[in-house]
Amino acid sequence: MLVLAVVACAGAPVQEMSNARQAVAAARQMGAEHTASKEMSEAERLLQMAQAALDKGDYGTARADANRARDHAVKALRIAQQQGSSGPSPP
Repeated sequence: MLVLAVVACAGAPVQEMSNARQAVAAARQMGAEHTASKEMSEAERLLQMAQAALDKGDYGTARADANRARDHAVKALRIAQQQGSSGPSPP
């Protein structure tokens, strides 16, 4: 059982990269680059770092950076959603 856990951790972080990319795309779609620029910048930076680590075969770093990128993108998305819902009401 322990061997399976080690092998699972050692594989390429395909799902983590996908989750991070989707979260960044969703945040962009909501305009988070304007309402949460710091969080978006950090999410995009971490996603680029994750891709670079993945390209080098450093799966542990890629996984960690992808998860952190996803977290920042989700935070940016929440900020964008709050800004959108607290904006002026249409007449």
